[in-house]
Amino acid sequence: MSSMGGRESVQSLNGSSAKNRSLRAQTSDDDPEDLETAKIQAKSSGNVYPYVGVACLGALLFGYHLGVVNGALEYLSKDLGIAENTVLQGWVVSALLAGATIGSFTGGLLADKFGRTKTFMLDVIPLAAGTFLCGIAKSVETMIVGRVLAGVGIGISSAIVPLYISEISPTEIRGTLGSVNQLSICIGILAALVAGLPLAGNPLWWRTMFTIALVPSVLLAVGMAFSPESPRWLYQQGRIAEAEASVKRLFGKERVAEVMGDQDAAGRVSSEPEAGWLDLFSIRYRKVVSVGAALFLFQQFAGINAVVYYSTSVFRTAGITSDVAASALVGAANVIGTTVAISLMDKQGRKSLLITSFAGMGASMLLLSLTFSWRALSPYSGTLAVLGTVLYVLSFSLGAGPVPALLLPEIFASRIRAKAMALSLGTHWIANFVIGLYFLSVVNRFGLSTVYLGFGSVCVLAVMYVSGNVVETKGRSLEEIELALTSPAS
Repeated sequence: MSSMGGRESVQSLNGSSAKNRSLRAQTSDDDPEDLETAKIQAKSSGNVYPYVGVACLGALLFGYHLGVVNGALEYLSKDLGIAENTVLQGWVVSALLAGATIGSFTGGLLADKFGRTKTFMLDVIPLAAGTFLCGIAKSVETMIVGRVLAGVGIGISSAIVPLYISEISPTEIRGTLGSVNQLSICIGILAALVAGLPLAGNPLWWRTMFTIALVPSVLLAVGMAFSPESPRWLYQQGRIAEAEASVKRLFGKERVAEVMGDQDAAGRVSSEPEAGWLDLFSIRYRKVVSVGAALFLFQQFAGINAVVYYSTSVFRTAGITSDVAASALVGAANVIGTTVAISLMDKQGRKSLLITSFAGMGASMLLLSLTFSWRALSPYSGTLAVLGTVLYVLSFSLGAGPVPALLLPEIFASRIRAKAMALSLGTHWIANFVIGLYFLSVVNRFGLSTVYLGFGSVCVLAVMYVSGNVVETKGRSLEEIELALTSPAS
């Protein structure tokens, strides 16, 4: 996609979106037929919710496996004999992320080959196996193998949960339903933090913390066995009758003609086969793919997972006695902020929430940096550490958390969607792995204040990047967005 073509496409997207919203607003007041259509949409959209809920079990596991090590690390380190070895502790944290990097790329391939629902069911194999090994581990080697396998599972989930939700969601509530993915991740993190509360009285509780993740893994497999396949994937496979049946099941028979008409329109413009990996770097797609990778890089290097993994240690440094409870408060802030974001996603739009989010994160990181470096604030360091961290997490959950996974399936063309999502998530997990492995070492060398100041600088760069490169997608079907942002290969 050329620079000029990109600008024209963005103008077309924003202009047509505004025009369509204006027309809908005008007709909805006066046109009985339009009112009846709105009623049909509202009624039929309800069928989507159970399947979104099942898919979000994958996101719940994503968050749980990320957060479970926060409270458990100290106790499992003593049990496995690595209490004095920070390198091996770093590997216990980061082995999950190494596996997730592999899984995120694998997820795209599986989703294209076998479909979305079958990929979910296959994903339960590494999720369950890894969870089991972590729970019974008697050595650090077994723990690391278990964390790698669980990581492969959540890497696959991270790629296919937002993909599946975006492809089965009605346009008018796609932003809201897509944000439920991030809410589920937040609930998973919070559940992991709360699950750590009994550790003080029962040091071996960490094994139960890992093992209970088997329950949502099994529920995910069973639920997906009864869930409809993505109509868009079925259409791309030429399975038109099955696609129509899936649309009927998801949206109701009233919308079959409408949704299949969108598929036909997109198909006429781009009847090409599924893209290969090298196609992602072609002139036609590389700009939009680079946006996907950049958003996840900013998300990670703005420091969110350093906060998630090590908030307990940071609060302890600041003198907070109930550090696990303080971390649970952070998890609760994440859930609350994401709930607010859900209500705003289809009203304020994706881009404005991203800018507001990164700006708030930058300000919070500046506060945290001053808290650990300015002597005048030392008497208040505990309170300010909790306040700054909670404000940071609230800001993150308003945009930087939910928007990338929601926005990317919207802006990626159907023929590159699964692979482009996999590439973007792969970037996410590599950055995540680096932070998880080296955060404590970097803090020990440069100090917490300097590291937090660096995170804040990344947030400022993110605001500038989003302002100049991200387009608004609210209120448009995936097919309309694809038509606006891509053109057939010449």
